[in-house]
Amino acid sequence: MEFVHSDKVKALQEKVGAFMDAHIYPNEDRYEREVADGDRWQPSRIMEDLKAKARAAGLWNLFLPGDHGAGLTNLEYAPLCEIMGRSKIAPEAFNCSAPDTGNMETIAHYGTEAQKKQWLEPLLDGTIRSAFAMTEPAVASSDATNIESSIVRDGDEYVLNGRKWWTTGATSPLCKILIFMGKTDARSPDRYRQQSMILVPRDAPGVTVLRSLPMFGYDDAPHGHGEVLFENVRVPVENILLGEGRGFEIAQGRLGPGRIHHCMRAIGAAERTLEKMCKRVKSRVAFGRPLAEQTVTLERIAEARIMIEQARLLVLKAAWMMDTVGNKVARAEIAMIKVAVPTMLTRVADMAIQAFGGAGVSDDFGLAYTYATARSMRIFDGPDEVHRNQIGKLELSRYN
Repeated sequence: MEFVHSDKVKALQEKVGAFMDAHIYPNEDRYEREVADGDRWQPSRIMEDLKAKARAAGLWNLFLPGDHGAGLTNLEYAPLCEIMGRSKIAPEAFNCSAPDTGNMETIAHYGTEAQKKQWLEPLLDGTIRSAFAMTEPAVASSDATNIESSIVRDGDEYVLNGRKWWTTGATSPLCKILIFMGKTDARSPDRYRQQSMILVPRDAPGVTVLRSLPMFGYDDAPHGHGEVLFENVRVPVENILLGEGRGFEIAQGRLGPGRIHHCMRAIGAAERTLEKMCKRVKSRVAFGRPLAEQTVTLERIAEARIMIEQARLLVLKAAWMMDTVGNKVARAEIAMIKVAVPTMLTRVADMAIQAFGGAGVSDDFGLAYTYATARSMRIFDGPDEVHRNQIGKLELSRYN
């Protein structure tokens, strides 16, 4: 594995970093004000402006390899995604935010030419957004075979029924398409061939967003997370992705890159959190000494730096393996980072909050939101327990 980034990546790092300094960081407060002012669920004016600037600068769809994106490998994209992760508004500005990234990858890899024309192109343009409807409130969705939503063929249409939640993006007025996972053959003896995925227009009759779901009190407006009811929703047969019974296969292909992107961004969030902590402890005095001179503070800073460096190396290794031997062979490394990185970010955010005291649990410095996001990461895209079980089984398989 090469630990030195190529000249191409270094140039992009500099360009993305400069864009962050010039446009992202100075507009974070303005973005928050615009969301808080009036209807929280309307698109932010500054975000649309930032998207136009990023696209004009050639910093657009950097996550997607091949003809549709920037042609970067996972290893090349990793340091760029880390920079974006330093601000919660940056990924969308570069058209590199979840769940759109995963949905674009899914349609690019598994969609027909007609599906790409209708839905991938506007997603790549950033004129619409999307949602991924997989998790259900009635079952333990950490086991995707538990999904109860149904997809029943009726002539030239499929009829969909089910209740989904934590459908990120469904509450946004920019959301125009959902990828829905349900069962086309609940009686199949192969539990992993019962599910299918299908494209559902957001405005299809029978699609109802029941409510917004706050995460630790944060509603993430104007994108948000929704509970969505699908009642006798009819979509054309040609909206199926890849074919009946291929849903679990698509999910595995979709979640691998999605997990590593989340972890890349989390490294950036951890770096910025540590920066805030260091600046804070150098400027605050308690019991006659700056906090930065107290041993407990030095130990926490050192622990944070060690954890961040360890996590970054593990993420880079996973990215390198995905590029060189494929996602299936790299599944242990992908599972490892999905456990290690959110745990690291949760710990770093917790130590920073402690250093800030009462200010840390307020919304003034963004630490509470970082902590909430980090803690949530230990659940979405597969909880820690699922990934640890997979890692353990793969380790034991070496001794068969």
